[in-house]
Amino acid sequence: MSDKPQWLIREDASVPVLVALALRQSLGIRAPEDLPSLRDLPVRAPDAVEASPALEEQWRDYWDMTVEPRAHPSGVPLELVDGFDTLVALPASGAEELATAIVPHAATALRYARTAHDRYVSSMKSHTGGDAYRAYASAIAEFEREIGRRAHSFELNVQVLPFSQRGIWWIGALTVAVTDGLRRDVVAFDAAVRPIIAELA
Repeated sequence: MSDKPQWLIREDASVPVLVALALRQSLGIRAPEDLPSLRDLPVRAPDAVEASPALEEQWRDYWDMTVEPRAHPSGVPLELVDGFDTLVALPASGAEELATAIVPHAATALRYARTAHDRYVSSMKSHTGGDAYRAYASAIAEFEREIGRRAHSFELNVQVLPFSQRGIWWIGALTVAVTDGLRRDVVAFDAAVRPIIAELA
């Protein structure tokens, strides 16, 4: 086996992640504070009832499990929630408030998530397949030139999401979210992803 550093970058617009964010918006959950809202999905009315601290905490746990399931295993068995196919599984105990709150939003969240995912897939196909990796490879090469050594092996998950604000955010220990518009802008994306790679490599 080669002792050359290996880097593994997975890029997606994951349907479960999009469902979780659509539910966050429908329920009026503010956490994570720095994440913007999704485009083309109604934002709750300012006078809508605030999400309770318990609901927010249960959503946070569900979000962590959705973004990085291996790093956040549930301490209790998970149960699928009606209306979400196999896309939403919540702890059998301790997430009752969330399970009840999300059911009315199932159809809207699923439709939104699948449409956004399909849009991502077709936008990636319209660029040649090599482009996705070229963006990361050039940022890694630049990083290596700057610091004068090979990048260490690392793993990075990138979720390309239709946020209303342009940017890149850490959403897990090894996961970032990037706006779709920024991802398509080769020069801006290269500059935005470089500090992320510097942290990991």
